[in-house]
Amino acid sequence: MQKIVNEKPYEFIPPHRGTWWPNFIQRFNLYGRWLKKSEGVVSYELRNDERLKASLAAGYGIMLAPNHCRPGDPLVLGWLARDLGFHVYAMASWHLFTQDRFTAWAIRTMGGFSVYREGVDRQAINTAIEILEHAERPLILFPEGAVSRTNDRLHALLDGVAFIARTAAKRRAKLLEGGKVVVHPIGIKYLFRGDLERVVDEVLTDIEHRFSWHPQRHLSVYDRIVKVGRGLLCLKEIEHFGQEQSGRFADRLTGLVDRLLQPLEQEWLNRAQTGPVVPRVKALRMKLLPDMVNGDLTPAERQRRWKQLADIYLAQQVSCYPSDYLQRPTVDRLLETLERYEEDLTDRSRVHGDRHAIIQVGEAIEVSPNRDRHAEVDPLMARIERDLQSMLDELANESPLYE
Repeated sequence: MQKIVNEKPYEFIPPHRGTWWPNFIQRFNLYGRWLKKSEGVVSYELRNDERLKASLAAGYGIMLAPNHCRPGDPLVLGWLARDLGFHVYAMASWHLFTQDRFTAWAIRTMGGFSVYREGVDRQAINTAIEILEHAERPLILFPEGAVSRTNDRLHALLDGVAFIARTAAKRRAKLLEGGKVVVHPIGIKYLFRGDLERVVDEVLTDIEHRFSWHPQRHLSVYDRIVKVGRGLLCLKEIEHFGQEQSGRFADRLTGLVDRLLQPLEQEWLNRAQTGPVVPRVKALRMKLLPDMVNGDLTPAERQRRWKQLADIYLAQQVSCYPSDYLQRPTVDRLLETLERYEEDLTDRSRVHGDRHAIIQVGEAIEVSPNRDRHAEVDPLMARIERDLQSMLDELANESPLYE
């Protein structure tokens, strides 16, 4: 399990508001060097950036709302900021600041500030609202709230994005006559331009050896990846159900998620839940962690809660495998799926290189200070989701099919 939660008392980390370091980082393209080394992203292109230029020129409070399929997404947006001549602020999960001193310094220096995902972080929310209210810099918020590894699909979006944007729009309208807040959905698409057969064989062979299988090189890359996926699912079903389950793949994935989460929801929330996984995970962590942070638990209870957190983490991992994702077997979807296998097994995935990033700017969405209370779904969130998924659907067509 990756260290995305910890027992340390939370302390808000504000953004660095100076410009010397951000200018230095942009001038020497330091994020580009990091992306090449750590994510294999070697080139990029901007599309429809004139839309963002117009919002900058108008002096709007600007929120950038990108999809979040890879850990390097925030730094990819550094290219957008550099080419258009601005700096950003970005809300980042607090666990990123607790990894090591250099990482914490680097995130903060580039405009990042912490948010505590396992609670209501009023300081982070107020900081985000003030940034938009005063149009200090464009603010990056990832509406999905977590890395998905599925470049062509969005996960459920978190409503906090709309609350922040709408509150800021209300304040900005009072602060400045004609002052507006806008949201630009940003579609990020990665294209792998290397040799798929060559880069995946080593990873697949390592996983197959973990299963005590002989390397399945008699199969195509597609068939090997599907077979490994079935093996991983069967192992988890045997662990948590006692035996392999039957039925449609989609139902088995949902069944495993519910098997992991519903007993915990019954214990901690008094009712088993269904539906999108990330909000369910957040609700459970908010119940589990406060006593752990305060140190008010016996060793046995602390160990029990860590086991529950591991089950919650696994449920979120399982939810990141859309059951029909490989029905359109593109080179990029196959490689993404394999990277997730390796990351879920080892907490790391190898860097394969030869990746090209497309950064597409969506139309500006003007944020109304008022919400239509009669709408079942927040209209702003619905518009962001629709625009983002539309861009991703269009960009997905640029991934070559595996033959």
